[in-house]
Parts: sequence; C-alpha cells; structure tokens
Amino acid sequence: MTADETRFREQGRPDPDALLAQAGRKRGRLKIFLGMAPGVGKTYEMLSQGRRAQTEHGEVLVGVVETHGRRETEALLDGLEVMARRPIEHRGRTLLEFDLDAALAVKPRLLLVDEYAHSNAPGSRHPKRWQDVEELLESGIDIWTTLNVQHLESLVDVVWKITGVRQRETVPDSVLSRADEIELIDITPTELRQRMAEGKVYLPETARLAADNFFKPENLTALRELALRRAAQTVDDQLSQAMKRAGVEGPWAAGERILVLIGPDAMASSLVRAGRRLSDMMMDAPWTVAHVERPNRVEPDSARGRSLSEALKLAEQLGAANVVLTGDDLVATVLDYARRNNVTQIVVGKSHRRGWRAWFHRSLAPALLEAQNGAALHIITETASGPAVPSAPAPKRVLQWGGHLASAALVGGTILIGEMIQNRVENANLAMLFMVSVLISGLAFGLWPAVTAAAFAAVAYNFFFLEPLLSFWIGHPADVLTFLVFFAVAMTTGGLTGRVRDQARATARRASAITALLAASRRLSGAARKEDAATILAEQLSAATSGKVVVFLPHGEEIAAAAGAPALEALTTADMTAARWTWTRGEPAGAGTGTLPNAAWTFRALQGVRSRSGVVGFEPQALLDAENERFALALLDQGAIALERAELAAAAVDAEALRRSDRLRSALLNSVSHDLRTPLATVLGSATTLIDFGKTVEPAVRDDLLLSIREEAERLNRYVGDLLDMSRLEGGALVTRRDWTDVRDVIAAAIERVSRRLEHRRVQRDFPAALSAVRADPGLLEQALVNILENAITYSEDGSLIETAAYEDRGNVVISIEDEGRGIPTAELERVFEKFRRLEESTDRGGERGKGAGLGLAISKGFVEAMGGRIAAASPIQDRPDGTPGGTRILISLRKDSAPGATI
Repeated sequence: MTADETRFREQGRPDPDALLAQAGRKRGRLKIFLGMAPGVGKTYEMLSQGRRAQTEHGEVLVGVVETHGRRETEALLDGLEVMARRPIEHRGRTLLEFDLDAALAVKPRLLLVDEYAHSNAPGSRHPKRWQDVEELLESGIDIWTTLNVQHLESLVDVVWKITGVRQRETVPDSVLSRADEIELIDITPTELRQRMAEGKVYLPETARLAADNFFKPENLTALRELALRRAAQTVDDQLSQAMKRAGVEGPWAAGERILVLIGPDAMASSLVRAGRRLSDMMMDAPWTVAHVERPNRVEPDSARGRSLSEALKLAEQLGAANVVLTGDDLVATVLDYARRNNVTQIVVGKSHRRGWRAWFHRSLAPALLEAQNGAALHIITETASGPAVPSAPAPKRVLQWGGHLASAALVGGTILIGEMIQNRVENANLAMLFMVSVLISGLAFGLWPAVTAAAFAAVAYNFFFLEPLLSFWIGHPADVLTFLVFFAVAMTTGGLTGRVRDQARATARRASAITALLAASRRLSGAARKEDAATILAEQLSAATSGKVVVFLPHGEEIAAAAGAPALEALTTADMTAARWTWTRGEPAGAGTGTLPNAAWTFRALQGVRSRSGVVGFEPQALLDAENERFALALLDQGAIALERAELAAAAVDAEALRRSDRLRSALLNSVSHDLRTPLATVLGSATTLIDFGKTVEPAVRDDLLLSIREEAERLNRYVGDLLDMSRLEGGALVTRRDWTDVRDVIAAAIERVSRRLEHRRVQRDFPAALSAVRADPGLLEQALVNILENAITYSEDGSLIETAAYEDRGNVVISIEDEGRGIPTAELERVFEKFRRLEESTDRGGERGKGAGLGLAISKGFVEAMGGRIAAASPIQDRPDGTPGGTRILISLRKDSAPGATI
C-alpha cells in the first residue's frame, strides 16, 4: 500500500483508482448464471429474469438459447425476440451458430447468450463463444449468459479427478473475475437427480447413463462445493471494490503473492492451473509464472520448447504475469526473485523419476524446502496432472543420437590406433590416448556424448589393453586402481569438456541475439520515415524467425501493407480481417491464436508508448520456438518505438512548417495592414481632393497631387509584385529560363527602371570592355537588381553616389551595387536577406514613404540562388562625408559557363 492510499483510507475517502476505473467504464455489464452441472436451471432462470426485464425496460434480445427440448424452457421464449442463427458449412454439414455481426448491428440494450463456454464452428470469427461475448461487451452491450463450474480453465484437472471426464470446452478464469454479477443457481444433488429421473434434463435412457457416471451424488457434491467457492470469491471481490469506492475502512487483503515455477515438461500446464486455483483461494492474489534458463544446461528440444511456450501462453490467458529468470544455481535464482518480489507462496512440481534418473537428478522441491525461509511451498505431484493431452509428435533428435554414435566410433578408432602403437612401442601409456578421444567427443558433440565416450573408453581400455586381454576381468590389483582412476578421470573430463562446449554455444547464441538486437536497434533508430522503419523491421524479423513477415501501417482509418520480407506477400480476405482485428483491438489474431484461427498468418500489434503504431504478420511456424518468439517480441517493441519516433519526427517537421507559415502569415498581414494602407490613403486623399476641388485647385497643387498618386500607385505595384514573387518562391512555383546573358545590359535595364526614383542621387557605372557571359534568367536577374537598387535609394541621402560594377573573379562574374548610406550594423548582416526584415529608420524624403515591405532583398536572394548564384552583403565600406562610417555593398556572384564565343 502506498502512502497516498494510506492517507485516503485514513481520511475515509474513496479509493481514487477504484473511482477512476468505474468512471472510465465504457463496456457493457456481464451477468453470469453459474451452476454446478447441467440441468440445475440456469437457462430457465436467465429467461425468466429476461421476461421481467422486457416488461420493465424493454430492448431484450435473445441471441442464442439451447432449450434441449425442455418444454418449460421453450415456453419462456414466448414474447421475447429471438435472433436467427447464422449457417456455417463444415464438412458437408450446415451448422447453425450465434450471429455475432447481426448482434453488433442491432446493438440491443440487453442480450441473452446461452452456454458461455461453447466452441464455435470452424470458420467463425472466434473459436469460443466467450470471445464473442467479450467483443459484444466492448461495444457497450449488456450480456447475460450461463456457465457450469466445470468449464473454468483452472478447474479442468480437478474436475477430471472428480468425475473422470476432461472438459474440452473451457473459459479463462479471468473472464469470470471480470463479471459484474454472478448469480448462483443452486439445488441439491438429490433434487437434480430427481429432475433427471423425471426426464426434465435428458431423455430417459441418456438420463440413466448420466446418473450412473457424471451425475453420481459424490460428483455433484464436489462440483457444488466448487461452484459455491467460486461464487463466494467473486462476491468477496465485488464487496472489496464497493468498499474502496465508498471509502469504507476495513480489513484488506494481506498481500499474498504466488510464484509458479515451470519447466519444459508435461507438468507445466498443470502447474499453471494449480497456480490459478491457489490465487482464487487467496482472494485473487497476484501470481507470476516463472521459467529459469540455466546457461550451463543444454537448451530444450523443439517439442519441450513448445510445451513451455504453450504453458506460458496459458498463464497469460489465466491472468498471470510471465517472467524468465536466468541463473546456473536454480534454487538461489528462485529464492532471490522470491525475496525481491515479496513472494509468499511458491508452487513447484515433483515428477516421479525411476531408474538411473532418480540417482543423478535431485528434485527441485526438496532443495527449495531446505533453502527457503518464509514462503509456503506447494508441491504438485505428477499424478495430479491427469492424462497427457495429445500433441504433435516431437521430431527425432537425430543430431543428438548422432553425437553418441560418433563418440562410440571415435573410441573404436582409438582402439585401432592403440593396437598399432602397442605392437610397436613398449610400455606405451594408452590411457592418455583414450582420454584424448573423450576430450574430442566433449568438444565436438557436447556433454552427454562425452559421457558416452568416457564409458566406452573405460570399458574398451579394460577389455583390450588390461590383463587378461579380451576379458572384462582385471588380473592385477594395481590395474583395478588404474581402471577406476581412468574411469573417474574420463567421466569428469568428458563431462566438464561437454559442459564447457554447451555453455560456449549457449553464450554464443545469446551473444548473437544481443548483437542482432543491437544492430536492429541501430538501424531502426536511424530510420527517418515510417516506411523506412517498417522495411527495416520486416527484414530483421524475417532474419530472426527464418520466415516471411509483413508489416502494416495505418492509412487513414484502415491499415495497409507497407513492407514485407523476403518480399511483400499478397494476403487473403481472411488474413486482412485478422490483421484489422489486431489493429483495432491490440490483441493477437490469426493462426495459433484464439481469434480468427483459420487465417494463414499470425498477427501481433506494434504497441508504442502512446498508441499502436502498426501490425506485424508472421508465418505460424515462425513463432513455434520459444526463443524465436521472445526475440521477435523484443524486436516488435523496438519497431513500435521506432515507428512512433518517426511519426513524431514527421509531426515535428509539420509543426515547424506550420509555425513558420504562421509567422510568415502574421508578418504578411502586418505588412499589408501598414505598407499597403499608407500609399492607399495617399492615393485616396489626393484623388478625393481632385474630385471635390478640381476646378479651384492651383495648377501646381494639382500637379503635386497627381505626382503623389502616380508615386504611391507605383509603390503599391512594387509591393504587390514583391508579394507575388515571394509567393512564387515559397510555393516552389518559380521557373527559371537560362539564356546566355550579358550582365552589363541587365544592370543598365535595372538602372533605367529606377531612374525616376533617383532624384538627386548619382549612379556610376564601372564595366570592363570585355566580360564573360553567364547563363541566367535575364528577367529574374533584372528584378533582383531593381530590388537592390531600390533598397540603396531608400537608405541613402540625396546627392549621394550609388556605384554599380561588374567584373570577373576566377570562375565567376561578380555584380557589385554600393551606396553611401548609413550602412548595416554587423549583427544585422546575416539577417538582412530575411523576409520582412528592414532597418528601423529611413533617410528618404517622405519618411514612411521610403520604407518597403522588407521583401526586396529576400526576393533578390531567392532569384539569385534559383539561378545557381550567390548573394552577400558587406558594411561599412567607407567613411561618409561627415566622417562617420557607412555604406552598403551587395555582391552577386554568377558562375561562368565555358562556351565558344561566351566572352562579349
């Protein structure tokens, strides 16, 4: 309990987590009518209450009900709307199943769905009806359903022991724990058997057989106890939640924590179910299923690995947390985890080893019992697991048996070499030769082949080389000691060599996996776009699983295949349906899962930090190996983060572009509101004066007003032209036309265009007699020069000099425009070509009339760079007549193109 929780409870306030969970509820409510066995009246009671709800509230729909021919139950359907069932063709037969899509389309207030644990026909969206109910609940529909206690997943083994019948149709215990209401339909075993005898449950012959088998009094009594316990646990959970929401003080759970230890064996699933039952008995205590990987042990074969993987998946379905521990010392690793996580209950299995295995393998249970301090130990024996569930035949371990045969052959070769040496060398120490064969077996084939080689070597050394020869008897007492020492040393050496080899291989596999994860992380972190990240993720997953992979990314409201490895595969409609399900729900779907298992691919969601980033599809066989699956899941996490990071980077770029656009729009509005309204006001005032007082105005005044109109109209024309030019630059619509151009002609044309604004300013031209031509757009270059000249006129005084020059500098033709104005501060030189950037003061006659929109130099820069040139500003250039530094020089550099006759 945290300090905040303690403070809330001490003050009698409601638990905030409980209130938030209730406030954030959007799914429908689930009510389960729970019974101990068929025939107790679950369906009858559900329909009876449904009829009352129909009378009181309306909108009650019967999705599916199995009456089993019982007239009393069928009579309750009168007045209730019953949905039509959906036909499904399977093996030449037509099966009628619950129509999930129709129920979602109608979306009634209350839906009655019988037989919660029913298995759907192949071809349905979900293999189990309880999964249909989950989808209905997520859509906001209230559900009433029926369930027998023997169908709970954690009770499968218990029910098998009680009744001798193994239930194939099960539901996870977690769905019962999440039920909003549980109503126990309870009658005594005697009453149930009486109903059977009266034919109210089964037909007479069937009822007689059932009464002698499943429905025996002792079986029904045990099932009734299980049902009562499960109902009591659920009621206790609901009471605790109600007390939390109301802020009622009271005794809370003592904090029991359960750890279930499983291995790659047949007991794994039974241990998981036992852990769930123990959790239920302790008021739904948190429980964890752990598997310990031992680096000094050989990895389990594929069949045992599948058994472990299936057990871990079952634990996840039953609501457990999964963890994989690593350590050579099994007992120390388990107890260390138990101490660090406050584990109070440990569940382990104890198999019945027979023969030589009992001598060489110590059970984990006694070792934990000796070492543990504080936690209760629950030992599940192998007989409690019941009959083995049939599984796919394990592949033959050809390689392992091949190692034993090769070790025996190596010892046989050593015998031949020993015979040759013994005939040629007296008193040769042949024991060392056999020792070498044991070492080679350990290094080449591993631990157990090395032990096999040691045993064969000891027997062969005795039979062929110790007196009496070709006999297993040992003639001399000294040879007995030699044989025993040799056998012990050979076994020890072979075992250690094989273990070192196996450890080296296991370490190499782990190092390879870590290296692959690091490489994938580096590649994914360097992906700038989501499409690049998807391609890299597909390649890495395909390499990790040795199978085909397809990656889907969101495209509007749907998802679309974005990358695949080795190639992008075309998926069927069933596959796409499973992929969309995973994208919508975030749950695994497709082959090997509980949703749409008929699909050819297995789909997993790419869950990022904020939301889902996409979906990945695998070939089903790619995830059969537990190690491959863990590696793939780690890559999925990295891929989801990489995709989310790429999406955030793209969003950041868009946000920056939007910010710049907003800044440009704001500056443009400011410019339009000020720089356009000022000349418009002058034009409007002068025109109004001429209209109102045209006949009485003096000719000189009239000429001055007309001159003002012309000047301000030209000024407006320049502003509009600048805005249009800037829009072309910003929108990428600028098209340049490259022609051989003499920049002297362009400069002269630009000076002519601004000549009327020069007034008393002088323009000096400094052109060489011969100048190389450049490939440029004469119109754009002229406009750029006009903007620069107008800027020079604006910021220079009457009578000052504006100097224009053109010259060659290495591979460039340089245009220089220099004025005698007050210059540009050094700090402003780098920003003078920015949009809407202008000095605060103007020396031009007319004050504000001399200011521009601050676009002229920015447009010049855009035009020059569009032609492949460069532009720069320098200041101060020289001392002004009053002795203060000043002057501004704008330099344009255009690259010369070598061509015949390019010099003019």
